[in-house]
Amino acid sequence: MKKWKYLTMTAVMGSALMLGACSGDNSTQNGNNAETNAPANSGQEAADEKLQGSVAGDGSSTVAPIIEAVVEEYAGAQPDVKVSVGVSGTGGGFEKFIAGETDFSNASRFIKTEEKEKLDQAGIAYTELALAYDGLSVVVNPENDWAKDLTVEQLKKIWTEDGTEKKWSDIDPSWPAEKIVFYSPGTDSGTYDYFDEVVLDGADLVSAATLSEDDNMLVQGISGDKYAIGFFGFAYYLENKDKLNIVKVNGIEPTHDTIEKGEYTPLSRPLFTYVKNSAMKDNAAAYDFVKFTLENAGDMAEAVGYVRLPEEKYAEGLKTLEGLK
Repeated sequence: MKKWKYLTMTAVMGSALMLGACSGDNSTQNGNNAETNAPANSGQEAADEKLQGSVAGDGSSTVAPIIEAVVEEYAGAQPDVKVSVGVSGTGGGFEKFIAGETDFSNASRFIKTEEKEKLDQAGIAYTELALAYDGLSVVVNPENDWAKDLTVEQLKKIWTEDGTEKKWSDIDPSWPAEKIVFYSPGTDSGTYDYFDEVVLDGADLVSAATLSEDDNMLVQGISGDKYAIGFFGFAYYLENKDKLNIVKVNGIEPTHDTIEKGEYTPLSRPLFTYVKNSAMKDNAAAYDFVKFTLENAGDMAEAVGYVRLPEEKYAEGLKTLEGLK
């Protein structure tokens, strides 16, 4: 499997990331070439029965690296199945799921009550399937040699809107008397929602923050300003760790071990995909792709920097999925 990467779409496609699993020229739908040959022992069971069809998904940019890796492997097993996956953020993905535009929706948080209600009103039955664990990572510029370890209370003070222009010295008098520069995932992001829940406790995020659903834009901003701070998923920090410094939270650094053991609290979280029950029953390609995802999610999660679930959790997910067929 090649190293995952984000792909830039044309203006027509907006922020969607199309992950092609198509035959022929081994190219993704945005025109970028991508090798799609899976290892000989990958997807062997799926390869026993060749399928045709299409599968559509959307949602979390945090989950995207896992799904891109899965799509790449799946193309070797089912080259005639077209898989397209957008990256509109968890909230944006659920909007498309509610509108009936997708077969599955990736999420870096639990589905909200209002989203459940809208799905019910739309007559769309769904099932939640866990994929991996993530540790939401707080990052600063490499030249920042003061904010190495922050408490949750300090994070709340930094990121909560209070009508003032915040300086680093407001958090600790020994720190620079320089304005804090903020970079945050957009409001459609499950990462934004999760940070709001566990750090801000529902308070408003600083109005001065630059918001973007594109994690690459956040990295560029933080790496280019000595006084910047931001947050996003652990895998994306690992991909850019040469450009960023990671911040300990309550004395704990997010690592594979601290996330897996539940020590990195409260910023550890599960990652999900939500599937449309009718698609799992009526669309053989969609069912097969989701089954392949659950069978390979642990390995793919580890490959891109997340943490696999216990094997029994994947077995439970597969059993649940089978019940939808």
